[in-house]
Amino acid sequence: MLARILLSLVLCSLLGCGNQPRAPVEDRTAQSQGGTYTVKRGDTLYSIAFRSGMDFRKVAVANGIYPPYTIYPGQIIKLSEAAPPGSVGGVGSVSQPRPQPQPSLPPPQAPVYSYGSSTAHAATPEPVVPALVPDTSTSSIPVAGGPAVYSPAPPEPVTPTVTPVPTPVPAPEPVRTPPEAVKPPPASTYTGEKVEVWLWPTGGAVTRGFSESVHKGIDIGGARGDPVVAVAAGKVVYAGTGIVGFGELLIIKHNEEYLSAYGHNNRLLVTEGQTITAGQIIAEKGSSGTDTVKLHFEIRKEGKPIDPQRVLPPR
Repeated sequence: MLARILLSLVLCSLLGCGNQPRAPVEDRTAQSQGGTYTVKRGDTLYSIAFRSGMDFRKVAVANGIYPPYTIYPGQIIKLSEAAPPGSVGGVGSVSQPRPQPQPSLPPPQAPVYSYGSSTAHAATPEPVVPALVPDTSTSSIPVAGGPAVYSPAPPEPVTPTVTPVPTPVPAPEPVRTPPEAVKPPPASTYTGEKVEVWLWPTGGAVTRGFSESVHKGIDIGGARGDPVVAVAAGKVVYAGTGIVGFGELLIIKHNEEYLSAYGHNNRLLVTEGQTITAGQIIAEKGSSGTDTVKLHFEIRKEGKPIDPQRVLPPR
């Protein structure tokens, strides 16, 4: 009898009596294999670089992607910093043609002016030959006891005729057209100025500090619905839930050096591509992707996380 009961228990455990299959869970990070990532709908180049802890510019160069960094679902992104063949200098750069040697020109010659039937160089006029002065040592002096001796009258001095050299008339200066006025960028385009002053993204106490290897930002507590503001002016480059572990996430590009990220929001109030100002309300604090109400805040400098409390003002 005991042997039958034990046999029944063994068979039940092997066949999985009463167990229900678990629902599949999508893990977007599973698409990154062997240093590559397959683009899914809703991804941006910034979110892929953020997930990999890389500078978005280096990812763009490695994949030959140029501003405005458009990517497509199914595209394979190499997660490396090696530049593709033919690229020089950085994002958007192309190989420049070698300058061709200019033909050598003969040395300039002095201008030649024409005077009737003869020509003379302005730089080397003909030398003026001085007129011959007759010898006046023998003049008409009467000699005692003999006829007077007369010397021929000296010829009148010859005044040389010097033809004046005309002054060259300078060529008229070309009429210069004033350059067109530089038009300011449209209001919807963020120019990426240097961040002079950072703002705190929300009120509340810091509940967890920064750790470069484990916790790449800080957590700020508070109540659900508390306002979350942009720490500096910038442009929203990602808004969504595609990065596992961050819930409703916003990523803002402030310039070519800095990004900021805001995770676990209850509701996003801005959209991807929107230009925003410092202090603008961008989201409401929540608990998406986590178990408590908090804001997970990060600052990335050239793709690498830094301690936000080192740049945020004291409070």
